[in-house]
Amino acid sequence: MTNEEAHEPTSSGRPAKERSPRDDKARAERELQRQKELEASPYVVLTLKASGIHPSTSRAIVIDAVTLDVDGNQVDDFHVVLNPAGDPGPVHLHGLSHEEVEEGKRFSQILKPLGRIIDGRTLIVHNAASTWGFIVSEARRAMSNAARANRSRNRSRGRRRQRVGHVPQPKVIVDTLASARRQGLQSKDTRVRAVAKDLGLEATAAAASVERAQREELAVTREETMLTARVFFVEHARGELAAYSPDELRADKFGLQRSHIRVDALAAPRGVDNPGVYTEEAGLQPGMEFVVAPEITRDPDEIIAAGMREGLAYSEKITRKSSLVVCNKREDLVGKAMHAERKEIPLLSDEEFLAAVARKAASEAEATTGA
Repeated sequence: MTNEEAHEPTSSGRPAKERSPRDDKARAERELQRQKELEASPYVVLTLKASGIHPSTSRAIVIDAVTLDVDGNQVDDFHVVLNPAGDPGPVHLHGLSHEEVEEGKRFSQILKPLGRIIDGRTLIVHNAASTWGFIVSEARRAMSNAARANRSRNRSRGRRRQRVGHVPQPKVIVDTLASARRQGLQSKDTRVRAVAKDLGLEATAAAASVERAQREELAVTREETMLTARVFFVEHARGELAAYSPDELRADKFGLQRSHIRVDALAAPRGVDNPGVYTEEAGLQPGMEFVVAPEITRDPDEIIAAGMREGLAYSEKITRKSSLVVCNKREDLVGKAMHAERKEIPLLSDEEFLAAVARKAASEAEATTGA
């Protein structure tokens, strides 16, 4: 920083404070200490419970996080009950009474410590679209409210500015649910307790019980957090993990954090009418509407991108106008695959779909060459 830069006025009209060698030394020491913390506990596993299922219309109620060393041993923890200043939703979603929620903190009060426990670490969650979606949504809401309040303070001299923190910055986000699917595990129940049992881990039943309802929220949530950690280490040993950089994700219309490929595909204009249901004889045709079920082993983004390249239309929801559903599961169907079967919409595995895409591309290339 030059002398001129050091004395240039800030946005508040006051000159910026010149940084001394002592300040630089203190900053370097803080950065070194932070690096040591991250090396000692490079993982943070987090459970979030909310008032509903969509970040755009619901609010976070409970956040529980535990930092771990490379062997999975707990180093530090963080637990908070949040007061959304509105409807906290059904008790069974988070295990807290309305009175307990009212005693909670505002998200703006916990964003800084939450950022410190997440920043620079591998964030491990079960269902990243939802969990990360709520964290980003709440952080941006808190930051927006603080900015609005600070603009008002600028008109009232002498009042301190709010500094609530930033959107947390994990090194990478690992989704244990998506990882289980990537590794070929086809759990009928997607809750972490059910996935853990399917992986051979000891876990209580995922279904609600009177016994669990009578336990304290912290005990139940922490149990889920540590179980998610155990699932992660088992999956890590098994093979490929579903991992995402925060920069690769953004909110869809529900506030769920999805890949850019997926969000762009949903928003893409449909220039060709849907020709109808897929048949093997006719093959894929431009305008066909395809849906991707969670029960596949390929990266869903690979499937979506392949379909979009061939002029197909991507949809998250199944309707009677859907042309096909990409799904590897053929028995005990659930979710999208179950609805597809009821509507007599064909199911193609991820490999079958990619093969159909390849045939279409080859046919078009041959036609072009022949012309």
